[in-house]
Amino acid sequence: MVIREFYLSKVRPFIDKDVVKVLVGMRRSGKSTLLVQLRDELAARGVPAKSIVFMNFESEALASLRQDKALYHHIRSVADNAEGKLYLLFDEIQIVEAWERCVNSLRVDIDCDIYLTGSNARLLAGELATLLAGRYVSFEVMPFSFREFLLAAPNIPPHDAFDIYRVFGGMPFLPQIQFDPESSLTYLNDVYNSIVLKDIVTRHALRDVEQLDRIVRYLFSEVGTTLSVKNIVNQLFNERIGISRDTVYRYLNACEDALLLTRVKRKDIIGKELLRAAEKVYLTDIGMREALLGTNQTRVDLIFENIVANELRHRGYRVYIGKLGRREIDFVAERHDTTIYVQVAYLLATDEMIRREFAALQDIPDNFPKYVVSADEVDFSQNGIRHQNIRGFLLSTEY
Repeated sequence: MVIREFYLSKVRPFIDKDVVKVLVGMRRSGKSTLLVQLRDELAARGVPAKSIVFMNFESEALASLRQDKALYHHIRSVADNAEGKLYLLFDEIQIVEAWERCVNSLRVDIDCDIYLTGSNARLLAGELATLLAGRYVSFEVMPFSFREFLLAAPNIPPHDAFDIYRVFGGMPFLPQIQFDPESSLTYLNDVYNSIVLKDIVTRHALRDVEQLDRIVRYLFSEVGTTLSVKNIVNQLFNERIGISRDTVYRYLNACEDALLLTRVKRKDIIGKELLRAAEKVYLTDIGMREALLGTNQTRVDLIFENIVANELRHRGYRVYIGKLGRREIDFVAERHDTTIYVQVAYLLATDEMIRREFAALQDIPDNFPKYVVSADEVDFSQNGIRHQNIRGFLLSTEY
């Protein structure tokens, strides 16, 4: 088991504090394992086993507790027979009807410390979530970063490990099947189907699964390119499928809620305003694209972009597409009071490509760090702009 220290270090300051700790993430991204690691950390701190209540609501054994009042009364009975504080670790809490009401009541009525996981970005955006307003902290748990991937595959050289990572992604289960291509694709397909059926179709009461699947496949094929709902509508029309722009947006929002993908907005670097048009879509795990389309070894430049976007999000940056006059900057990443700018390419194979990638960054009128990232092993750094091999960038501690 890879200890996910990056996330544990974020949660630790809030242990025993009067806020609910919420871990959200795409299905099978490692939330449950992280919750187990938090349970183990509590035990290592001396919390008695009988004071830790760990419940996974996907288990049929807990079907009778998937309603707020039933769960509340069950935990109250546990608290009445316990000594001292209870530590409540609830996995996939969104399965419990009106869970916010239950969690808030437990927080108020008993001495407890509460940890939750859920597979929906809008877990805390519903009407009942106002009960917890200001009383929770939320963390997005993503599949393995490349650094975590290397920890899970210690016997694979970094160069070879990256070749696996850029094709099959970073889902935490893959090391258990030793990255066998056929088994990996089978697993990733099963995860995709589970997300579609459980986290999108059922939750959003969608009727046409085939239509949703076609739209998702189109989005996967266009990862890293400017999003055009009009093109999606036209493509389906050519396939004799009529669909409205509103329906496409509904499907797109449902996929984003399930954390299957994220939309990255465009930002004017000079004016600082967000621009309404020309968003791009990136996948939470690039391996899903290989499972559905089998094309991650083509358009490697876009795959690299997706991997870099995920790395920046993993590190807590707010990520945007940059606009500087007529130039586009692949990523403007902001965190606290710092910003970094990143251009991503596959190979800087010609002098013209080198000039183009660096020129996009040279006119930015500030002194924040600027990077060009590619697969090249030769260092092309120039004029204060740092060039890094993509493996080095993903493992760097500089940003």
